[in-house]
Amino acid sequence: MDYRKYNDTIYIRADKGDEIIGCILRVCEKEQIKSAIFNGIGGCSEALVQSLLPEKGTFETQTLSGMLELLSLTGNVVVDENNNLYQHSHAVFSYKEANQHRIAGGHIKSITVLYTAEIELRPVKGGVICRKKDLETGTGFWSFL
Repeated sequence: MDYRKYNDTIYIRADKGDEIIGCILRVCEKEQIKSAIFNGIGGCSEALVQSLLPEKGTFETQTLSGMLELLSLTGNVVVDENNNLYQHSHAVFSYKEANQHRIAGGHIKSITVLYTAEIELRPVKGGVICRKKDLETGTGFWSFL
C-alpha cells in the first residue's frame, strides 16, 4: 500500500495481497483521521460480503473469490463510543461464473486485492462523526459532534 495527500483528499493505492479496509483504517490512524468517507475501484481476489438479516439481528456472510472486479466501494469511517475507528462500507463486484457475468454486493467485512485498488479518502473537516448504537435495532447510526 502507498498513499498521498493532495489538498484535503488522500489517495490510497492498495497492492496485491493487501486487505482494503485494513489499509483505509491504517491511513486514518496514521493521519489521525476520526471521520471520513471513501470510495474506490479495483481488481480483487476475495471479498467477505455480508447481508443483514433484520428478523434475526445477525449478518449472513458470503465469500466471493476469483477474479472480482470491484465496481464500486463506498463507505465511511467514524469513531465509536470508545473513540475507536469503525468502518461501514458497501461494495458491488462483477465476476464470471459458468460463462456468465454475475454481480454481487452488500456490506463489506474485508476485500483482498488481486492486482490493485484505488481508493479516495476524504476526511471530515470542522467536526467529528461518531457511531452511536441504537438499542432498538442493535446497529449503529451517525451521531454528530
